[in-house]
Amino acid sequence: MADTPDNQGTSTRPYLLRALHDWCTDNGFTPYLAVFVGPGVQVPMEYVKNNEIVLNVGFEATSSLQLGNEFIEFKARFGGVSREIRVPVDHVVAIYARENGQGMAFPVPTDAAARTGESAAEPAAPRGLRLASSDSDEDTAPAASGDGPAPEAPPEPPGPAPGGRPALKRVK
Repeated sequence: MADTPDNQGTSTRPYLLRALHDWCTDNGFTPYLAVFVGPGVQVPMEYVKNNEIVLNVGFEATSSLQLGNEFIEFKARFGGVSREIRVPVDHVVAIYARENGQGMAFPVPTDAAARTGESAAEPAAPRGLRLASSDSDEDTAPAASGDGPAPEAPPEPPGPAPGGRPALKRVK
């Protein structure tokens, strides 16, 4: 087994995305992806707001879903029209269950953070999700917006309890 030049191995993001997609499906939840839209992202641009879109990647809303190591690809209907979707894995900033908001947030792509002036450690993820390795209380961002292939607009995950700070729930 060959090491990568920096001995870091391959990205864990595609493996975590597949695992959380499976967890959502196994528990009867609807998996949603929050995606930073930039070069290489093929989505219906009319649903993109602030360079973000939320996509329903449940089996009921997609066909030919492939959660690969480099790309997530599927076909879905937007406004009754079938579209081919192709998202580089590194542009996924969060995956979460629509019903309860449980999931995981990821940093925005490094090149995207440089263009927008964001910190790569502060993902533009749905409210209530935090980057697991962050120590800051200021690391949540407004909810990703846009319509996915779901019949209704994706709801925001539940926010923090009054007086509490937002936190990512552990998925077991």
